[in-house]
Amino acid sequence: MLRLLFALILFALPATAQEDVADLSPLPGWEVHATDHDFNTLVQRTRDAIGAHGLAVVTQAGPTGAAARRGIEIPGNRVIGAFNNHFAVRLLRQSTEAMIHAPIRFYVTENADGTATLSYIAPSTLLSPYETAADVASELDDVFAAIAQDAVAR
Repeated sequence: MLRLLFALILFALPATAQEDVADLSPLPGWEVHATDHDFNTLVQRTRDAIGAHGLAVVTQAGPTGAAARRGIEIPGNRVIGAFNNHFAVRLLRQSTEAMIHAPIRFYVTENADGTATLSYIAPSTLLSPYETAADVASELDDVFAAIAQDAVAR
């Protein structure tokens, strides 16, 4: 009888557990752009804008799919690393240590209301410890701002 009761309780549990995750809040040095786009749309628009502004998507990662395979439901969450060899070579010439921050990442998060937010730490903030990289950082600030503007536009 105890086994039957345990089995009934087990099957009554939801197939996936939903985890509470807070919407992203701006932090110092971050650029945060709330949008009306859904998560998948904003991810694709960000990828498209990265290419349109001369960078390449170098990395992508996010816990959403792996969590779902474990039976845990979390909001959409994707980190997209963007860079190109032109900036890499220039940055290396100015500061070998600064390359630890390449690729520089965009962060797309799904909000509780189904919209998505595009965020990134300004390249000048990331590269501020490396004074010799200031000109590359400033140029990357402009490129990242243009990418974000295109990605979040209606």
